[in-house]
Amino acid sequence: MAKETLASLLDDFINEQLNQIVLSNPVEKDLLQKVKVRPMLIKGALVFQAEEFTKTQAFHKNLNAGELKAYLTEQLSGVFKQAEVLSELGSATVLVSKKGTTTVKVRKHAPAKIQAAKTETQISEELREKLQHNRQKRYVIPEGHAVPFLVDLGVQTQDGKIVKSRYDKFRQINRFLEFIEDILPKLDKTRENVIIDFGCGKSYLTFAMYYYLHEMKGYPIRIIGLDLKKDVIRHCGKLAEHYGYDKLQFYHGDIASYEGVDHVDMVVTLHACDTATDYALEKAVRWGAKVILSVPCCQHELNKQMKNDLLEPVLHYGLIKERMAALYTDALRAELLEQQGYRTQILEFIDMEHTPKNILLRAVYEGKPKHNEKEIQEILDFLQIKPTLYELLG
Repeated sequence: MAKETLASLLDDFINEQLNQIVLSNPVEKDLLQKVKVRPMLIKGALVFQAEEFTKTQAFHKNLNAGELKAYLTEQLSGVFKQAEVLSELGSATVLVSKKGTTTVKVRKHAPAKIQAAKTETQISEELREKLQHNRQKRYVIPEGHAVPFLVDLGVQTQDGKIVKSRYDKFRQINRFLEFIEDILPKLDKTRENVIIDFGCGKSYLTFAMYYYLHEMKGYPIRIIGLDLKKDVIRHCGKLAEHYGYDKLQFYHGDIASYEGVDHVDMVVTLHACDTATDYALEKAVRWGAKVILSVPCCQHELNKQMKNDLLEPVLHYGLIKERMAALYTDALRAELLEQQGYRTQILEFIDMEHTPKNILLRAVYEGKPKHNEKEIQEILDFLQIKPTLYELLG
């Protein structure tokens, strides 16, 4: 293990051979929580995407090599106390003490100077392919490994290759599993965890969740898929039986009236229409679910209620009002969950180019209620609205 300076480390590793950099252990717990950096090609040029995570949001910025070095130097000078670097060339760790002393430890696989001599315009075809598809290395379910339910759903071929026309679905599944990967510490490996998926539909993500948690991670789980379409439920039940997923069951039922369990560890609701999302969130809160993952859809309720003389010139435009109502709906849902003791994030589920319904609410119970009653009431009065979740939670 060799010790080097931070500047030397960045010079050696900030190139096309980089796999990932993760900044963690923030100095101020209420600001940035973590940063992930990875290389990618945009219009043929090498850039580095920094994904910044706060308690409630994730932000992206694309930097060139020089900008990234300055950015990382700044972040490790009072914002974060630790960095982990993974590269084709080796790995490194940066630790910053309370007194500001920086310790850099590096383990190299090969001389860095060989690769450092390449410029951004001299990327080999092999590396170009890797960078163009660098998300592949981060897929929770890797390419090249055939998974029975993905093959039957037409996402994979028999030899594990992804069907080109289904790549968006494959990415969506893995993106969803990344959100679950982050909350694994909230699940208990010593007992059965009960997970309910309200409005499971064709259950791509339900099967993926079961496969990841049970088959890949070994968690003792029971997943219940609930939907109003009887034919879909029958089909999914047969598939679960065919794959031997004995702890994955599907039932016909309504979100608001379901009482099939007395406790739940995680509630998932994906594209439950309009106020069905609110009933699912209320159920999750009443059950004391540790984790809630919700992708809302068709937020019509506030669009019908919103009135405000000051905003009338804006609300006059139907499309604008519809989008504002959807954003207000989900922001208020997040605040109401915070009020119940959940640390809630609003995250981008899939790229906006695929669907505008791309917001995911991820709520993790921490038992520290946010006292925002006054602020919420002022917003409700200002917009003259009464959201269903607000009424359900009293």
